[in-house]
Amino acid sequence: MIDFEEYIIQGEPDKKEKGKIWQTAIGLQQVDGLKPSEYLIQTAIQNIEGDITFDEVKRRIDAYYKTQINRQGDANDRTEEADKVSARIAEILSEKTFSFTPLEYINIHRRLFFGLYKFAGKIRDYNITKSEWVLDGETVFYSSANLIKDTLEYDFKEEKNFNYKDLTKQEKVEHIAKFISEIWQIHAFGEGNTRTTAVFAIKYLRTFGFNVENEPFAQHSWYFRNALVRANYNNHTKNIYATTKYLNYFFDNLLFGEKHILKNRELHIHFATTENVPANVPVNVPVKIHLNTTEKTVLDLLKINPKITYEQIAEKINKNRKTAQRAIVSLKDKGIIARIGSDKTGKWEILKVEDDK
Repeated sequence: MIDFEEYIIQGEPDKKEKGKIWQTAIGLQQVDGLKPSEYLIQTAIQNIEGDITFDEVKRRIDAYYKTQINRQGDANDRTEEADKVSARIAEILSEKTFSFTPLEYINIHRRLFFGLYKFAGKIRDYNITKSEWVLDGETVFYSSANLIKDTLEYDFKEEKNFNYKDLTKQEKVEHIAKFISEIWQIHAFGEGNTRTTAVFAIKYLRTFGFNVENEPFAQHSWYFRNALVRANYNNHTKNIYATTKYLNYFFDNLLFGEKHILKNRELHIHFATTENVPANVPVNVPVKIHLNTTEKTVLDLLKINPKITYEQIAEKINKNRKTAQRAIVSLKDKGIIARIGSDKTGKWEILKVEDDK
């Protein structure tokens, strides 16, 4: 993100706008724990400078990955996805076109994930669950596959007929948060729902004349996703109820430049608050991410040597390579680590979730 700050702060209007767009496009990859390559960053800078078009950016990224033979076959390396989707998001956000229809929503998914997912732009025909860190491994109940199309059409129709006139700022934020959380909860696609919803939301909100602040999406996209999860999760036996409070904070910052502090740990269902906690539990106890013994050991190894290989990890923990891989995947899914660069020359970064989130 630092690469674009100079353009955003001091750049000419066109460069400033492109800098913000690229910040958002790259920041949104965090919702799936992805980080674009240095090659993408440098290519984006050329686009901001006006040296190449968005089409040329995409052509260069496509050509680049045709030469990256060492990446092929590594299911854990999703840098190509991060690079290509970042470039496509940047292109879409630069366009001054939009249609408020379910077809537009579906088309955004197709454009983002074409060639990456076989189901790009296709509504899922199977039911899904997703284990969520913020829910301690539980899942949101998503729309039944056979109701997705009808539910999408209903929500879009309701929103189109809604009148924002005479609403207070807070009422606008609350309604927008509710609408966005509802179309996300449908989870129309097998993967890529949050990034698709975010891009659609930005395009939609611009039609209201909002000067959508990119910083929340650029810096807090994981918070955005977790807020969507909390807006759609109920567990009455544990005294946990769906709330758009956190999503309201996000949209307050996004649309009106408010300065709510967005911390992921506060969204976790076990984070103690005065609103939802038994009397005998201390308030504001930091949430602890549960790690098994192997995950804790692997995390310690990554802290010592961010470039350690699966084989080296397996040797250190006296397990096989698959066990080492499973531990790494679990740490990634929990938002604790992220891969920077290629499988061959890259390294692991520890995301300081407990301190910064």
